[in-house]
Amino acid sequence: MLTLEDIYNIYAKHQDSFNAKVEEFTIGNKHLNFNSRQAILGVVNLSTDSWYKNSICYSPEQAIRRGVVLTKQGADIIDIGTESTGATAARVEDFQQKSQLLPVLKTFDQEGVLTSIETYYPEVARECLRAGANVINLTGGENSQDIYRAVSEFDAGIIICYLQGKNAREVGEFTFTEDPIDLVYDYFANEIETATKLGVRKIFIDPGMGFGYQNFYYQHKSLRTRYQIKTLLNSFRLRKLGFPVCNIVPTALECFGEEFRSSQAFTAVLAILGKSDLLRTHEVPKVKGVLDTLSLF
Repeated sequence: MLTLEDIYNIYAKHQDSFNAKVEEFTIGNKHLNFNSRQAILGVVNLSTDSWYKNSICYSPEQAIRRGVVLTKQGADIIDIGTESTGATAARVEDFQQKSQLLPVLKTFDQEGVLTSIETYYPEVARECLRAGANVINLTGGENSQDIYRAVSEFDAGIIICYLQGKNAREVGEFTFTEDPIDLVYDYFANEIETATKLGVRKIFIDPGMGFGYQNFYYQHKSLRTRYQIKTLLNSFRLRKLGFPVCNIVPTALECFGEEFRSSQAFTAVLAILGKSDLLRTHEVPKVKGVLDTLSLF
């Protein structure tokens, strides 16, 4: 059972990291004040294989409508994905990704909706940035330097995700460690050094808790959820690297069952307590309500 004492012990052990400040920057026309308030990354899924059916959009018109609605509900940026990370999902090659993304992006750019694009293809990243995308959500490390160069060229943002594999579709089983921050800290330090040398200045770091590792989803679901919660509560330690932390707001399906849509309101509390700076969620109004409530204190 997670208790207040457990949360305090995390703080007491790592309190030297708790007040670390991170870079604040402007995405599109919006300045994000990460040191005083979290931002929200709303989700639009163009893949019909996504397990979170409520976020699936079956046409460009639906995607545009959902993105506009989520923005009005409180999302600062809309994260658009064309390829589910599930193990049985169909692979979506780069030319297919571009054909799905570009019409939606051009409308969002005209509407003033800020966008993040999930991809690990350099050419997709470059074409989407040219069409008005504001952030690349980099879900693979194999071609990272090519994508860093494109992000720098367009003065865009990037979410650097931790992965145990080439990309989000080529992962096996996740190797757990007792301390999730020790596992990812050096990886992010090295990627930040590489990205900044190539001119990237607007960086988010993401511990990558939402990818389709086989043992995350088919063998040890409760272990996955405990690991996700531990990561959320310890995320403030990554802020010592100087850049904001992006985390998914997890869905504890094995605990919430049919009420899974309510679970992100619960895990958002843990993400905020752990000082995640950018909260990626399918349930924007619920998470916005949690954020507003906690901001009263």
